[in-house]
Amino acid sequence: MDYIQLTQVFRSLALQAGDAIMEIYLNGNVAIETKSDASPVTNADKTADTIIYRGLKEAFPDVAVVTEEKSESHYLRTDNFIIVDPLDGTKEFINKTGEFTVNIAYIQNGSPTHGVVYAPAIKRLFSTDHNSKSYETVKSSAKTGRMINKPLRVSAPDTNSLTVVASKSHINTETKEYITKYSVSNCKNAGSSLKFCLIANGEADFYPRLGRTMEWDTAAGHAILLGAGGYVTNLLTKEPLFYGKTSFENPFFVAHSSKGLIKY
Repeated sequence: MDYIQLTQVFRSLALQAGDAIMEIYLNGNVAIETKSDASPVTNADKTADTIIYRGLKEAFPDVAVVTEEKSESHYLRTDNFIIVDPLDGTKEFINKTGEFTVNIAYIQNGSPTHGVVYAPAIKRLFSTDHNSKSYETVKSSAKTGRMINKPLRVSAPDTNSLTVVASKSHINTETKEYITKYSVSNCKNAGSSLKFCLIANGEADFYPRLGRTMEWDTAAGHAILLGAGGYVTNLLTKEPLFYGKTSFENPFFVAHSSKGLIKY
């Protein structure tokens, strides 16, 4: 795999998909359907999926692509594959909170080694480079206004004054009870895979998820967090969260900035 090409293609397709999503978002012509699992899907999800899937298959014809919106891809089994959530945070999109993302990740032997998370409504782009190091693309402070890649790094947590980040749409009783294990001084809410990125950027210390998620929900954010020095841990096995599971469904997990931070 040419990781320089992989990085370029992921970023380009995420930006293209983001533009298409925002056209629907801003024009207000959102069409909503309900999937078999009772979750919503919109024409923006489908449009973004088409853009990304076609682009990935053109660039990497021999690599398996698993995408949320193509149920036939959910039966693919291979050690190395690309996984896509073309619009993560569909509820956030429908409710117009702005906190939805385009997620694309590359899985290698069960681990997300490369990824991109793009939040088009708030114009935040997080990605890994060919060496799996994570960056946020931001405007330079210089008058040129050119875009630069700012390296991401998790912060060292103060265990007596932690910042937790939680889901806006999916926080439940189990997650709230789990948070009480920690000395939390600040709680941030964020939609979609932005929660991983906030930890990667040193804006939060941990994100517990004791509820249902799928691999396409987490893979890209997981890659960004790994590339910034963070971790995502399976709360049952105490091992790193693994990808390529039979159902693509995740166990309960915690994303965190420090190895010794997590309580079981």
